[in-house]
Amino acid sequence: MFKLSFVHQNMTEEQIRAILEEFKAGIISSADALHRLRTLPFEDLGFANVDHHRMLRQGFPEVVFGMGKTVDQVGKIVEAMYKNKHNILVTRTTPAHFERVKQIASEAEFYDNARAIVIHKTKEILGKGTVMVVSAGTSDMAVAEEAVVTLKVMGNEVDSLYDVGVAGLHRLLDRRERLAKARVIIVVAGMEGALPSVVGGLVSVAVIAVPTSVGYGASFDGVAALLGMLNSCASNVTVVNIDNGYGAAVVASLINRL
Repeated sequence: MFKLSFVHQNMTEEQIRAILEEFKAGIISSADALHRLRTLPFEDLGFANVDHHRMLRQGFPEVVFGMGKTVDQVGKIVEAMYKNKHNILVTRTTPAHFERVKQIASEAEFYDNARAIVIHKTKEILGKGTVMVVSAGTSDMAVAEEAVVTLKVMGNEVDSLYDVGVAGLHRLLDRRERLAKARVIIVVAGMEGALPSVVGGLVSVAVIAVPTSVGYGASFDGVAALLGMLNSCASNVTVVNIDNGYGAAVVASLINRL
């Protein structure tokens, strides 16, 4: 049994009750009822609309993007989500946000390198295999760690391999057996962004490339790496936005559940 707080609460409860009554009377099937319930509900906090049914519709709960939000805003959003049974992830966040979240959930954890807050309500593994996260250099680790944290929150077995960029290719080739065991691979790289193409040429699975804003002036804060990855000659490489470890992890999780 559970109760959610809805926008336009009375109307929404009437809609849900009508769907349940139709199902009880045999007018609609359980599949039809589930399909209609996927669009409901969201909770209006005034400054944010918390999508409580994201988990039902997409297989993952809504994730809170912390950057640009005040400590109080993040706290109120987490408080609204905390009553549900799914994991909670706040990305691009700060220690100040974490202190506020700890007041709501004492079990909350802060991953400093990933700049993420996690509240684990379940550690169930939902992926079919291992997702590997590979980074070119130590400077790319913050983005790689964001991907790792997101993958774990979303129920994946994760293997990580850091500092194996093309400037010392033997470091990568020495780990080919680990690469071959992965079901999906995320490759994080800055500078010229060559590593995903190399990895893509070694494996038979999807490679999700993440350009980072790491590099000297002509890297243009990650644009050079982005363009290099978009022009990859390895046909199993796809690309997400600059520094978007979170987005890469979501796509990898979807693939890993197939």
